[in-house]
Amino acid sequence: MVRRKPLVVVTRKLPDSVETRMRELFDAKLNIDDVPMDQAALVEAVKTADVLVPTVTDRIDTAVLSQAGENLRLIASFSNGVDHIDVASALNRGITVTNTPGVLTEDTADMTMALILSVPRRLAEGAQVMIADKEEWAGWSPTWMLGRRIWGKRLGIIGMGRIGQAVARRAKAFGLQIHYHNRRRLNSGIEEMLDATYWDSLDQMLARMDIVSVNCPHTPATYHLLSARRLKLLKPDAYVVNTARGEVIDENALTRLLEAGEIAGAGLDVFEHEPAVNPKLVRLAKQGKVVLLPHLGSATLEGRVDMGEKVIVNIKTFMDGHRPPDRVLPAML
Repeated sequence: MVRRKPLVVVTRKLPDSVETRMRELFDAKLNIDDVPMDQAALVEAVKTADVLVPTVTDRIDTAVLSQAGENLRLIASFSNGVDHIDVASALNRGITVTNTPGVLTEDTADMTMALILSVPRRLAEGAQVMIADKEEWAGWSPTWMLGRRIWGKRLGIIGMGRIGQAVARRAKAFGLQIHYHNRRRLNSGIEEMLDATYWDSLDQMLARMDIVSVNCPHTPATYHLLSARRLKLLKPDAYVVNTARGEVIDENALTRLLEAGEIAGAGLDVFEHEPAVNPKLVRLAKQGKVVLLPHLGSATLEGRVDMGEKVIVNIKTFMDGHRPPDRVLPAML
């Protein structure tokens, strides 16, 4: 007797090699057109699926999970973060949740370093000058388009997990002094390797940094971690970079301080209300005060394929009756 393949509903278009392998192993229902699913479509998916493969754009909340059919036993998220899933609600319904940790680390750290460089050195602003229709470059000038030096500056990393440490390794190579705030202090060996200074008080660290990089996950505890009060602690010549989650920063407060010149600039790859972007941030980008990217942190072909392979391993392991390697528990959030 041939065992029925599990019905796996995939909410977005994935790399071809990943989708092909899913079709070989599972009864995979793909989203070839890559049209984001609305809540009604997600409800229909959880009613019929054995496994749901959502992405960060899918809100799998209690309203969706309450409609789940009896067959749904696994949510294998195509993502590192799981703030788009009500994990506690899923577990209460006997649904296991997995993610794809580790494979995004180097790509996201690369993008973080790119923003750390691009904002103080005015890279996006300079590139725009070279292609603008109404402005001709008059040639080199000793006082035109002056940015700020990176070497020797203090970088404060918020969240010293895999990505935070990868950022620290890159920043150290560029001559930055590494500081960090984390839920738990790193062991002395890692601190020594990174020449990293630990701050128990986030407030104390923020007041002293030249550049602040947000690399922590979005959880209830980190929502607006960089609040209006904390943002005001930053020096007026400081820069903020965020490649983690938009909700970690009070975006309206950040915008006000940038407009007032109380923070020098920002590099943002994520936004509090994605895919919507604050129009005031767009205006600031046109003025050269911020660099805005459309959530490109992990957007490499290699990274996406690695994520897909992790999803497949999690599904296959679970369906074979074993504990999947990337199981998510509320205590981990």
